[in-house]
Amino acid sequence: MGLPKGKTNNKRGRPPGPNKVTGELRERIKTFLDGNFEVIEKDFLSLDPEKRFALYERYLKFCVPQLQQTSVDLNIETMSEAELDLIISRILKAKQ
Repeated sequence: MGLPKGKTNNKRGRPPGPNKVTGELRERIKTFLDGNFEVIEKDFLSLDPEKRFALYERYLKFCVPQLQQTSVDLNIETMSEAELDLIISRILKAKQ
C-alpha cells in the first residue's frame, strides 16, 4: 500500500533550485529565436502594429524576468515623531 495522496518519504520536499524543465524550455525557445532571427524579424515587420506589439510582448516574457508586485502599508497614526521626521526629510531630499 502506498502513501496517502500528497505525502512522500522526503520530509524536506523538493530540493531548492531552479525548475529544470522550465530552464530547458526557456533555453530551447531562446535558441529557436536566435537561430531564426532574420525570418522572425522579416515576418514581424510585416505585421500590423497591434499584432506586432502582442507578439513582441509574448516573446519578451521569456527573456526578461517579471517584476513582482509589492505594496507598502503605512499607518502614520501609529508612527513615532522620529519616524515621521525621517520620512519627511527623505521626501524633501528626493525633491531636491
